[in-house]
Amino acid sequence: MRLSFVLAAGLAIALPAFGAPCDRACLKSTLDQYLQAVLKHDPDAAPLVLGYRHTENALLVKHGEGAWKSITSIGNVDRRYYDPVSGQAAFFGVLNEGADPTVTSVRIRVEDRKITEGEWIIARRVAAGINGFDAQGKPQAYAFGPDNLALHPPELRVVPAAQRLSRDELIAITNSYFDGITAHDGSMIMAHPGCSRIENGQTVSGDPTARAGSTPQGRGSCATGLENFNLTNVAARRFPVVDTEAQIVLAYAVFIRRPGSPSRRNAFAEFFVIDNNRIRHVYSAMYYPPNNLPVPNWPPYDGNFPLPAELK
Repeated sequence: MRLSFVLAAGLAIALPAFGAPCDRACLKSTLDQYLQAVLKHDPDAAPLVLGYRHTENALLVKHGEGAWKSITSIGNVDRRYYDPVSGQAAFFGVLNEGADPTVTSVRIRVEDRKITEGEWIIARRVAAGINGFDAQGKPQAYAFGPDNLALHPPELRVVPAAQRLSRDELIAITNSYFDGITAHDGSMIMAHPGCSRIENGQTVSGDPTARAGSTPQGRGSCATGLENFNLTNVAARRFPVVDTEAQIVLAYAVFIRRPGSPSRRNAFAEFFVIDNNRIRHVYSAMYYPPNNLPVPNWPPYDGNFPLPAELK
């Protein structure tokens, strides 16, 4: 009996526990391995689970297609975030397709040391804007600025433990942004004066150079000009990566336009930089899907609507 107990105890120590969580170091190495596999155009070089699910701008992509073929290098912005609690990690920055830069976000989920999900949002120089394309094929109301993102990237930081907010607090602050937009009331948003918003690398409001304690420069803020914003709801909200060390939250959602508006919905990944209990910067990778495309194509599915009447 004693020998059996000793053998069982020895095996328990020698063998890793099935379903062991992936800590920060594990997530870091897994995301790096994943991105390197993409650059090699070889999904077999990544620890993908059988049944790995991969989307790009809400479209399902076959094994080895899409970004696995097109992405050739990492550009001059490379930021990575890790959430051991959710078992997910994210990349935000510039990925090159040959000579063409893209502003891209990538989310992976790791379970049992295998990658089960890959969610990509890729902003390219030419893509549909909020009003699609004009007659010459030019995007209408579409922001794109990888060079500007290189000038004003998310800061690299590890916030001292004593200054960190909890996961729930970080999510609540982030969600106040979506609530304020839905209510068309910027005073509801827990944001610093001059908080910046950068869409696909292009600064659209606020001061992207601001840091804790600095006086913001630039025009407006991420919380102003919402009174007449063409939006009826911020749907399909998710907060899959909360990096408590960096105090940065990755959020996904879909902007649903007002009834009868011809403008396209906006689906996005947004990275919220939080300082001193408020939003300092918002970095967004986004796209404007056609009305017949269900987005985000990840749970929750309330962002799939509205769809054209002929598809209902």
